[in-house]
Amino acid sequence: MSETARIILNGQEHEFPVVTGSENEKAIDISKLRGSTGYITLDPGFKNTGSTQSGITYLDGENGILRYRGYAIEDLAEKASFMEVAYLLIYGDLPNEKELSYFNDSITHHTLVHENMKRFFDAFPLRAHPMGMLSSMVASLSTFYPESQNPNRDITDIDLTIHRLVAKIPTLAAQAYKHNMGLPTMYPKNNLSYVGNFMHMMWGVPAEDYVVDPIIESALNKLFILHADHEQNCSTSTVRIVGSSQANLYSSISAGVSALWGPLHGGANQAVIEMLETIRAEGTPLQSWIDRAKDKSDSFRLMGFGHRVYKNFDPRARIIKKAADDVLAQLGVDDPVLDIAKQLEEVALNDEYFVQRGLYPNVDFYSGIIYRALGIPTDMFTVMFALGRLPGWIGQWKEMSENREPIGRPRQVFTGSPARDYADIKNR
Repeated sequence: MSETARIILNGQEHEFPVVTGSENEKAIDISKLRGSTGYITLDPGFKNTGSTQSGITYLDGENGILRYRGYAIEDLAEKASFMEVAYLLIYGDLPNEKELSYFNDSITHHTLVHENMKRFFDAFPLRAHPMGMLSSMVASLSTFYPESQNPNRDITDIDLTIHRLVAKIPTLAAQAYKHNMGLPTMYPKNNLSYVGNFMHMMWGVPAEDYVVDPIIESALNKLFILHADHEQNCSTSTVRIVGSSQANLYSSISAGVSALWGPLHGGANQAVIEMLETIRAEGTPLQSWIDRAKDKSDSFRLMGFGHRVYKNFDPRARIIKKAADDVLAQLGVDDPVLDIAKQLEEVALNDEYFVQRGLYPNVDFYSGIIYRALGIPTDMFTVMFALGRLPGWIGQWKEMSENREPIGRPRQVFTGSPARDYADIKNR
């Protein structure tokens, strides 16, 4: 017998089906609640509301589990390339050699962006926020490929749009960085890997061959994989709800970039570095900051510790900690801000106060350390996040489109003024 839930309203009982996911997650299907009762549910922030059924990412925050399409994040970060993970998230399975070769070749073929887009960058003021530039440039891609705006395209056309987007977003991100640094644009190099090519466009200079450091390339490959998807978060839900109107993929992803821009979402690793810089600037002993973090009456909070979803540990943090250690060792960076970070890490991993409360260093803490060590400006941190999250967004958009999900249309409980009569201005 199927499991059901019963709601009693005004003495009348209403029955609703219970949906069980493949990992035994339970949900009450209230899609017919309003039609049968006239009521809606109220759930600010949709914290207890499932907007879709998805087969892409499984997340168990209580037990520190993250899987993409059934594959453990630990295995993917250790063994896979970012292109393999991108293919997995978008198309549902890991690619075989032939599929991966075609995917890589297609991406490489589309890495250049139209020369006219340079004019857009020229119009941005110096020090324009790179997330604002990236969101604008991604949206503008639809004007260069007007066929992408047709919601009834066939699968071949959709794949072409997907490949173009995956190929061009690192180029656009690197151009935003070069613009703000006042440096010449570096064109893509087809003989490099996806991550290596991005490094070349970021840090290469004209008339010199950029040498890709394998340790840094490996760290960025892991970071992109760890950020590639994270279930129905703010930016992913934004991509899906914009796409549900049959908006083109470029516009949907541009909206996701904007959602990620917010400091409560993608800006966490930037907040980590800003906190560390504040600690250094004030010169107060580190122990005093730790004491403040333990004081509930003090507004100070340690950024990059604990996670709103993972209650015991962030599985991604364990993976990227080693990559951060490797990068720091390789670069030999002498930076007092990063010295403070390592001291804080030591405290959080060993102090009973932090251990008992699950306030461990999370992926944002370690990613901030890596980006800082690489000399990436803090306002570029969220752009790096967006590069990794792109295949997850695309996979979610594609799943939503293929399932023909209805247009997103949340309800509300109106709390404004009841009906009132219009009064002439002299009588107000």
